Amino acid sequence: MSSSKTETSSVAAIQNLTDTINRVFVGKPQVVRLTVTTLLARGHLLIEDVPGIGKTLLGVTLAHAIEASFRRIQFTNDLLPSDILGLSVFNQRDTQFEFKPGPIFSHVVLADEINRSTPKTQSALLEAMNDLQVTIDGKTHALPEPFLVIATQNPVEYHGTFPLPEAQLDRFLMRVQIGYPSPEEAKRILREKDLSTELKGLAPALKKDEVLALQQKADEARVDEALLDYIVKIAEATRIHKSFKLGLSPRGALALARAARAYALVDGRDYCVPDDIKAVAVPVIAHRVVLDTSLYGVARIAEAEEAVAAVLKSVAAP
Repeated sequence: MSSSKTETSSVAAIQNLTDTINRVFVGKPQVVRLTVTTLLARGHLLIEDVPGIGKTLLGVTLAHAIEASFRRIQFTNDLLPSDILGLSVFNQRDTQFEFKPGPIFSHVVLADEINRSTPKTQSALLEAMNDLQVTIDGKTHALPEPFLVIATQNPVEYHGTFPLPEAQLDRFLMRVQIGYPSPEEAKRILREKDLSTELKGLAPALKKDEVLALQQKADEARVDEALLDYIVKIAEATRIHKSFKLGLSPRGALALARAARAYALVDGRDYCVPDDIKAVAVPVIAHRVVLDTSLYGVARIAEAEEAVAAVLKSVAAP
């Protein structure tokens, strides 16, 4: 198959995937676009928004669209790491310990209200999200591929929560907000038949091996030297900007390049342009930097995103 035919096939496959998700997850095409970008970049997604706007529906629909397994974990303050990862159970018949995998052994995992669990339980996700494996009793168990964690947290209610530390936040490629639907979209949602019934009748857009092939293509998307310089300048600008106490790390800059490659592929190209970097910069950077609270008081998502947007405006694109 020629390169051009392969490229056309990839574009059609990604378009089919986004169209399939948009059919059920109504009215938020850019959120869907960023979610697919995160999947193709082998990243994880943090959704920080109020309850009832479709976070679970997005995860279920994505898993259905790529013919993958899905598990939802409700995080609470008494949740244990073994409730997520699994544990070894002694089999009296065989006189051996057997590993019983936890819900993390799924392709798409929804970690609902992740900030309601203790730091010990939150950190149990670190190895899984970073290395695609978990270690129990000295034995390493590989996770299925593709693997995507979609975590949620409520930005309004903080009572009884444990804020995610920087190391945990850094494991998420992007942080996004879904937001309320527009009046027109809300009416369309009300007109639609039961979404669970529609979801059951939805034909998968891609198979798992096709997703893995697209992830490989995203890795291979070209990024010119001028664009690498652009990313470096953005990172350096966050480190000297007055709004930030802590700027973007080298690992964060690498995440920005990875997200830009995947976004270019979602946009139908095998090469990056400055607009790809601009499109993913705020969701990739805003949760990785630390605002100077002496300027902002209690820092919220909006302040972080506005500060990152200001940095982007201050750095000239190639």
